[in-house]
Amino acid sequence: MSLRIVVPSLIGAVALGGVAIGGIASASSPGTPSGTPSAAPSAAAPAKPSVENSAARYVAPAGGAAGSLTFTAKVTDASGVRSLKVLAWPKSSDLRPTAAEVATAESATCEKSSARTSACTYTLKVTPEEAAELPEGAWNVSVLATAKDGDTTFVPEAATFDVPR
Repeated sequence: MSLRIVVPSLIGAVALGGVAIGGIASASSPGTPSGTPSAAPSAAAPAKPSVENSAARYVAPAGGAAGSLTFTAKVTDASGVRSLKVLAWPKSSDLRPTAAEVATAESATCEKSSARTSACTYTLKVTPEEAAELPEGAWNVSVLATAKDGDTTFVPEAATFDVPR
């Protein structure tokens, strides 16, 4: 589990680090000076996807059978839902995944429940060997929702769960 979830994020962080830094510099560029009216009124920004009713559940392997991690959420956007990327990480670590890192994570399966809303589920089987390597304690789940129109919403701590020993 840790190799399939956390490690791809770290690889993505190295590959996308320059892009993220460039995006931060771009976002902090000066805009219209304070007190100066803009040339034209701006249109309202389109609504971003919303992620609601998030929940995560970890079931440890027992009796030689695999365990699992399951994350569920309701995702809504006016244009419809394209995807939901999911990344679990130990809260005790120094990891703080960014939207760019979560974009490279595994996808949940999203089933359309209306033109605007999808019920998304991510399930990962966990072998006894994988479970033995997982840090004990609280874990967070970060998600990146992408709408059909390309808008995104990043939720750094969409849900938490515990890994017991």
